[in-house]
Amino acid sequence: MPAPSARIPVKLHKHVALIRTAEPVLAEELLARKTLARMVAGRLSETVLLVHSEEEEGIIEELRRMGHTPRVVR
Repeated sequence: MPAPSARIPVKLHKHVALIRTAEPVLAEELLARKTLARMVAGRLSETVLLVHSEEEEGIIEELRRMGHTPRVVR
C-alpha cells in the first residue's frame, strides 16, 4: 500500500474517443486493418482502444462496413 503522501502517476488523454470491445481478439482484428489502425491513437487495455476524435465518424463507418454494430455514447 503506498504511503499517504505518495503520488500516483496519471496520464490524461484529451480529444480522444474510446472503442471498447467484448473480447481482446476483436481489438486485435481492428488493429490488423490498415484503415482502422491509422485512426487509433493508442491502447489502454486488451479491450480498449483510443481513437483520434477527428476520426470518430470515420471509424464508426468502417466498423459498420465490417458488419459490426457500434454503440455510440456521448
